[in-house]
Amino acid sequence: MNRLGRVGGIYHRRLISIVLGIIALLGLVAEQSVSAAPHEEFGWPMQPRPAVERQFDRPAQDWLPGHRGVDLAGTPGQAVFAAGAGIVVFAGRVAGKPVVSIDHPGGLRTTYEPVQAEVSVGLRVARGARIGTVEAGHEGCGAAACLHWGARRDESGHSRREYIDPLGLLHSTPLRLKPVT
Repeated sequence: MNRLGRVGGIYHRRLISIVLGIIALLGLVAEQSVSAAPHEEFGWPMQPRPAVERQFDRPAQDWLPGHRGVDLAGTPGQAVFAAGAGIVVFAGRVAGKPVVSIDHPGGLRTTYEPVQAEVSVGLRVARGARIGTVEAGHEGCGAAACLHWGARRDESGHSRREYIDPLGLLHSTPLRLKPVT
């Protein structure tokens, strides 16, 4: 085989492996987005669309420091809405802060704090249903009031909780593949 044939064969095999890798990646992305929930199912928990004061910072381990949600700028008394349809599983106080938690299909739970609840445990809520009002006093927030919006997925079979970025539920950034150089 001449040199040109070897180079062409190497190029062809490399191109096939890149294409197969992209197909596998697309399958993984599609599987994760389906398990999280289709993008039509979740929306912003405050209107108008709030500024993000503090981003999600996944802890290396569940018990290590991190920021298990996002802080959204608001005003005291501003309405808070269910980001997606589900069942209210908690409406009360945790460490002195008012909290609302909603379970969604697929083992997903969203949490909102500090929120003065207008819903009770067991209530089925639709996406966009008013669940309470945000209170002032969220530490580290530069706005008059901040909503801490968190999300986690419970993996069935492993009894493992995984904190996820709730902004990922919105799918507001389109997926773009870049060319391989």
